[in-house]
Amino acid sequence: MADVMLLSRIQFAANISFHILFPTITIALCWLLFYFKVRFHISDHPVWMRIYRFWVKVFALTFALGVVSGITMSFQFGTNWPGFMEKVGNIAGPLLAYEVLTAFFLEATFLGIMLFGINRVPRWVHTLATFIVAVGTSLSAFWILSLNSWMHTPAGFEMREGVAHAVDWFAIVFNPSFPYRFGHMLLASGLTACFLIVGISAYRILRGDNKKAPNVALRTGLFIAAILAPLQIVMGDLHGLNTFEHQPQKVAAMEGIWETTQGAPLLLFAIPDEAQRANHYEVAIPKMASVILTHDSEGTIRGLNEFAGEHPPVKPVFFAFRIMVGLGMLMLLSAWLASITLWRHKRLPKFALKFFVAMTFSGWIATLAGWYVTEIGRQPYLVSGVLTVADAVTDIPSGNVVMSLTMYLTVYALLLIAYIKTLFYMARQSVEIEEYEFAKASKAHPFNQQEASA
Repeated sequence: MADVMLLSRIQFAANISFHILFPTITIALCWLLFYFKVRFHISDHPVWMRIYRFWVKVFALTFALGVVSGITMSFQFGTNWPGFMEKVGNIAGPLLAYEVLTAFFLEATFLGIMLFGINRVPRWVHTLATFIVAVGTSLSAFWILSLNSWMHTPAGFEMREGVAHAVDWFAIVFNPSFPYRFGHMLLASGLTACFLIVGISAYRILRGDNKKAPNVALRTGLFIAAILAPLQIVMGDLHGLNTFEHQPQKVAAMEGIWETTQGAPLLLFAIPDEAQRANHYEVAIPKMASVILTHDSEGTIRGLNEFAGEHPPVKPVFFAFRIMVGLGMLMLLSAWLASITLWRHKRLPKFALKFFVAMTFSGWIATLAGWYVTEIGRQPYLVSGVLTVADAVTDIPSGNVVMSLTMYLTVYALLLIAYIKTLFYMARQSVEIEEYEFAKASKAHPFNQQEASA
């Protein structure tokens, strides 16, 4: 049973890790597409339509992979975690259904207009379709994060004969951690999409595409990222304070605090040792953890030893938290420095463009690290205080899980490689196609140069 539980956890972690990559992009990218379309309406400059046409293809590809991986992930509630739906299905089922009914249908229906109706419907109808798809992606995130947050801070239910029953749907949907987790995820998606746009645009410029479209897209992504990054830090702090109130054992693991401490230090680095219940090679700022979490230099933080047998594995939570924060600070610093450079000099140096190509998928890494903190930090519970992982896992033979896990990992690895290669192929094709159109338009009539050069 221990083997089945471990394998099932690895399988679900692999599935959700792959799946979350794509909604992390689409949630915000669709709002950026709506922004590009509105700017086109306001200015009537063709550069905004060229940006829209390129990135709507990226959105469609990303959306498709997100849908497929999301469907396979939901199967595992029945195959690997039957105890989850048996015990809390009365709450999880409706929330998942709301996500399908109010969000997925909106996205799937109006995506067709976005992709194929640009020359077939009035401009305002096409822009409205883009807006509705953007609303749909946000609604999808709303319902999924409501369920996920409820699993961390369950509210509005009562247990009857070992089964959870809803008594207050408002309290269930807007449970104590939901506003912070929802805001944190939306901002994470914004940063992920911005750095994707900046990275791909920088790649196009390095390939010799000096027309307006990639330069304008790069500037837009950087300026928006420079605004979102500090907002994300503030939201992350609020989310941390909420977690400190409702899941103190998770915060203790994040901070690597073993003994309840007054005036706890902030560990910049350490190697937690669960066997000795201590840290090695600590690099710390005195009392700073208490300042951040309690706003008091002498504030008390409960240690992991108070939660013996009830706290998550420390190392993955501890290091994932520092990866998330470190990447977030790098995003903030790079976006601000690049924005200042663009403001003063109108273009970025070559080394900066190469740096942002390397940062293209940095939002993915930061998001995954944050989700590992969140989800591993809930262990040993699947629903905090209600259902443990051990009580929810399947009793099928471990060989079955090994077979399906191997298939998932193989397919996901191939799809991820294909997706990344396709994005850069699309960028190269865009450069070559636009160079051809520019030469053709310039030869046909000199007044067409403005549109071709966009």
